[in-house]
Amino acid sequence: MRKFLNETGHLGAAVGLLAGMLLMPAPAARAAEVTPGGVAEIPFDGDVNFLQLPKDMYLGEPSGVAVNSKKHIFVFNRGNTTGPAYGATAAQLLEFGPDGKYIREIGKNLYAWSYAHDVRVDKDDNIWAIDKGSDMIIKFNPEGRVMMVFGRKKEASDEAGPWTRVSPPRPAVDGQFRQPTDVTWDPQGNIFISDGYINSRVAKYDKNGDWVKQFGSYGKGVGELDTPHGIAADAQGNIYVADRANKRIQVFDGDGKVLREIHMDAPVPADSRPWMGAMPTASSPGNFQPGSPWTVCITPGPTQYLYTSDAFPGRIYKMTLDGKLLGILGKTGRQPKQFGWIHEMACPSENELYVAEILNWRVQKLTLHPAKAK
Repeated sequence: MRKFLNETGHLGAAVGLLAGMLLMPAPAARAAEVTPGGVAEIPFDGDVNFLQLPKDMYLGEPSGVAVNSKKHIFVFNRGNTTGPAYGATAAQLLEFGPDGKYIREIGKNLYAWSYAHDVRVDKDDNIWAIDKGSDMIIKFNPEGRVMMVFGRKKEASDEAGPWTRVSPPRPAVDGQFRQPTDVTWDPQGNIFISDGYINSRVAKYDKNGDWVKQFGSYGKGVGELDTPHGIAADAQGNIYVADRANKRIQVFDGDGKVLREIHMDAPVPADSRPWMGAMPTASSPGNFQPGSPWTVCITPGPTQYLYTSDAFPGRIYKMTLDGKLLGILGKTGRQPKQFGWIHEMACPSENELYVAEILNWRVQKLTLHPAKAK
């Protein structure tokens, strides 16, 4: 059986060790090669007090952050909990203005809310929330009304419980999700959903919400996935998947053909420490290895850049779309300009980032100063 480790560090049903996690296959096409020791550190400012919450409102674990064309910030937060200490409902979608001032909560008490994962905003400023707990993806219009629903959660009348992981994995079902993680769109409006912790695939719909196909399955080979944790598209419609437990970003075309792999192989500083737990070793799960991508974000504009991040040593990586590493910033910690498991990142421009940190219970606004890099 597979051994699983979820984002909060709890071991699921597990047998055996994960030494095989680190046996990576040869890449299908171009793999980004980084020369150790030659990576620039990008100077940056970090504002941990940018968001201004109302009195008596607090963030729990902000798992998602997105920015629309008007610079409004959307935070998908594991807060507003009801129920027992374990298995509580933990999902809340909040909107803030460009100045960080709180505007509203969207979808309060929505049927899909169970356990927040990611939030995205499309080119028309529609807001998409991906709920890992209910296995649903919801599209809201800019006014906050539900426009599309993808997936369906288990019915309470059927003694609903979470999906269990078995080996071999259950076959994926068209239109049904098992712990989905993220969503993106190509220039034609086709919808791509990374799905996720159990199915390990990408689901493709057309712009009208009609099922097209799926690609990817559990494994470590070319085109296979293990915890596709984030997804983004470039201006040409290529799809970048944060293949987290396999320690790589895989790049597909819109039909699911593998174009290349990207690896973040920068050296780990000697003083690096995890936010909690023991130091990762060669036998640690791939999710927590250096360079294991938790996020994937692509900037707009004529020259696009790829940003990603890992849990340890807790850095952000700036790259070209073909995988050349241009610089790194930050490290694990609890202080400003440090990170506690960046779960999603918004990159509205090359030098402006917003990061949702689930362990530090905050969204941090970053302003990069690459001209000052050494």
